[in-house]
Amino acid sequence: MESAAKSSLTTGKAPLAMFFNDISPGRSESLLRFRLIHFWEAKNIAKGGFFLGLELLLIDEQGTVMQGFISASRAETYRGHLKGGATYALQNFFATKSKDIYRVADQSLTISFSNGSVLSPLNDTDVPVSDSFPADRFRFHTHSDFQANSGLRGDLYDVVGHLRLVNGQSLIQRPVLDEAEITSKGHILVHLQSKDGPVMKLYLWDEAARVFYKKFTSSEDTPTVLLVTTVNPKTLGGNMALSSMSSSRVFLDKDIQPTIDYVNWLSSNPETAKRVNADEVTKVETMTIGQILGYIKQEYSKRQIDDVERDGAWYYIACSDCQTKATRGPSSLMCAKCGKTNVSGVPRYLAKISVYDNKDKAVFVLLGDAGSELTGKKAAELVDNYIEAHQDVGSGHLIPAPQALIDTIGQTHKFKVNVSDLNLTGKIQAITVTKVVSTEVLPPLPSSAEFPVIVEDEVSVPTGIVFDASGYNASDGTEGTTNKDVTQMAKRLKYE
Repeated sequence: MESAAKSSLTTGKAPLAMFFNDISPGRSESLLRFRLIHFWEAKNIAKGGFFLGLELLLIDEQGTVMQGFISASRAETYRGHLKGGATYALQNFFATKSKDIYRVADQSLTISFSNGSVLSPLNDTDVPVSDSFPADRFRFHTHSDFQANSGLRGDLYDVVGHLRLVNGQSLIQRPVLDEAEITSKGHILVHLQSKDGPVMKLYLWDEAARVFYKKFTSSEDTPTVLLVTTVNPKTLGGNMALSSMSSSRVFLDKDIQPTIDYVNWLSSNPETAKRVNADEVTKVETMTIGQILGYIKQEYSKRQIDDVERDGAWYYIACSDCQTKATRGPSSLMCAKCGKTNVSGVPRYLAKISVYDNKDKAVFVLLGDAGSELTGKKAAELVDNYIEAHQDVGSGHLIPAPQALIDTIGQTHKFKVNVSDLNLTGKIQAITVTKVVSTEVLPPLPSSAEFPVIVEDEVSVPTGIVFDASGYNASDGTEGTTNKDVTQMAKRLKYE
């Protein structure tokens, strides 16, 4: 980038640089020198993701971190010249009061680029960059710190710990991550434990999820340590969970010094590292439908069934090995997840039921074994019974919802549900049920005072449909598969 300031910098005649701690509110013609730690887009999610500008995280020679901002009207002027980790000089700027919510630095002021701002890259002839500017600075919080600040939408702090679960899979064997599933759901859920604290749920969204997937799957050894910056703590029914933000960065094992130090600590404290409070990993809460729709999380819900959908398919044909939806090949069933071209298929539940409580109503999707727990019969048994009783049906015939499912209307049950970001949009808010449990194993519903319903403040909820863990389209039961395909698959299972 050519600028009037560049020549004076390179000749050593630049004006004396000001440190971040010396900045006062208002316009300034002073020179700042800093390292750009990170930058990201600021968007107004409430207005459809309207682009507001670029936010920057900066650190000066004294190690002081400040936030910077480039408005949308100036963003494209600078965007192509910004590089994380590079050092710059900035002359002419405006210091404004930092926003009160989601701050990423301790300083009370933000450096805003103005009409007269001049940004120039620094090099070793200007200043010994490697010695003068720290590479980064972190603000770590413990579990108790996050708990105390949960739901306040204040400063965003960093977390580091060792992984316990990745999308529900332990690290005893290397977790298998499905890129298509992550893309469709938009997030990854990990369980993270700090040195001296309990296990915490951490949701990695959008770019953070993509970075984690890329680093995790490309690592030769199974990563064990995770550091995520600027996470947002929220509480649901007494359980605290962390959520990444657009400003978040993701580091594993040997990426940076704090993760290297943590890996070394794990090696030196193997017994401590193995200890885990199982209740913290598996703790569940009971909540209303409205509370479920107010947060994206896996929980339990007690509801009465008032109807069963009877106009569409109520099951799908799954791979017998991994339960992923099987697809039709030229002469056999295939499984994209297993990579096999000749698999055995089995019908599994994918039925929609309407449920309600005293205040709210929703559509639940019974997935897999959850349907068997509700009706007392496996989907394969019900499909076989129907085919035996209707030998003359054509290949395009839609197998109706079985009586065992219809008989559940009027019953009250507790459901374990899995709510993703895609479940909360559209005319019908469908929630995936993964288990039907007895009333004895769960705590009572929390009161409204115990449970403040706050929809995610920054995460963009895209328009979409419900997906189960295998990526199957649970909203319309098709994913390109017609009723004819479903019936043919069921008949093939019966008569092959």
